[in-house]
Amino acid sequence: MEEGRGKNYQLPITNYHLAMKVLLSAFACEPNLGSEEGVGWNTVIQSAKHHESWVFTRTFCRSYIEAELERNPVPNLHFVYFDPFGWSEDWKGKQGLLQLHYYLWQIWAYFIARKLDREIGFDIVHHVTYVKHWSPSFLALLPHPFIWGPVGGAEKAPKPFWQDFSRRGKIYETLRALAQSVGERDPFVGLTARRSAVALATTEETAARLRFLKAKNVKIFSQVGLSKQEIQELEKFPTPPEQPIRFISVGRLLHWKGVHLGLRAFAEANLEQSEYWIVGDGPERQRLETLVRELGLANKVFFWGTLSRTETLSKMGESHVLLHPSLHDSGGFVCTEMMGVGRPTICLDLGGPATQVTEQTGIKVAATDPDRTVQGLAEAIVCLAKDRELRSRLGRSGQTRVREIYDWDVKGLFFAQLCEDVFDGKSG
Repeated sequence: MEEGRGKNYQLPITNYHLAMKVLLSAFACEPNLGSEEGVGWNTVIQSAKHHESWVFTRTFCRSYIEAELERNPVPNLHFVYFDPFGWSEDWKGKQGLLQLHYYLWQIWAYFIARKLDREIGFDIVHHVTYVKHWSPSFLALLPHPFIWGPVGGAEKAPKPFWQDFSRRGKIYETLRALAQSVGERDPFVGLTARRSAVALATTEETAARLRFLKAKNVKIFSQVGLSKQEIQELEKFPTPPEQPIRFISVGRLLHWKGVHLGLRAFAEANLEQSEYWIVGDGPERQRLETLVRELGLANKVFFWGTLSRTETLSKMGESHVLLHPSLHDSGGFVCTEMMGVGRPTICLDLGGPATQVTEQTGIKVAATDPDRTVQGLAEAIVCLAKDRELRSRLGRSGQTRVREIYDWDVKGLFFAQLCEDVFDGKSG
């Protein structure tokens, strides 16, 4: 076990009746990244603004964290780095080994926390990452109020959509559903749910599973957030010229990202002076390029491949509408980023995007079956393509929503108040 400490990002602790001692479990925690690593990092930074915070994370993250703290020290923040058996690999591309490492790491965390608790006396324990509901947090066994999440992972591609998946995609979905089912039967997962004072779910689908696991107090709360600096940078993008009207999808090209649905809908919309940009790469790219040729869209669809974050945001700024037909996203960070840019989103009424996108910021399409969903997506594409004022209104509302809900400082206040309420027994 190794401990590190930092000293800056000052925001005085004045609004709470005490500076509580909070223990956070953040297996994925790395500065200047998105996804779960970014969730872990930003959550612990916010915790330290309000309470004395100890963070458990893996040794692999240590060099990145300490380099950032050297540049921007953080007061009230203490890191404890460890790994079972001294493992320090990231297991990239080895999902089975990564999940085994994560499970063992959670067990290690409990014994280290029990010892540290005798020295410090924690007030609140908060599991932050990984963000999945079907793996336990053994820190729930500590004799302190426990906050679980936000966690996700219960989202599934509706069965009618499996007909379009490749053999590889169908195997993936089957194994994923099996892993979820086995995970939910782990007695320690049930114990984690039952012992949580509050269980935060990223989506309605996960909330339902948490209730099934007998979590007493379930709330919907997205793990997605943006810093004030990111929000300000996103708002600087100017509105692109009216023609050609440009739609964009961003993300890894995986079967469940639903880009094939977006392509079929774009073809059905049959717009003049229009383009569809696809940013990202992955195993589905060849199938998607074949579909583009079959649909006669070769002169309208552009594959940009994997780009840097800066380049990706630039492409988003040059586009008019985000088309995000993902079939099971717990998060959907790109939806929040596009709202920050001031553009509307078309998404399916599923998972994380469905919690982020509202009638005031975009269009959600029911995911019933592929044909009706494609028709709904095509109608949304035509609607936004032909109504510049509607796009502008939805875009402005999206920026307001990001500032009011997805600003990390706002989320930090939520977590600080949640700790206060949990400690006082008022979280219900």
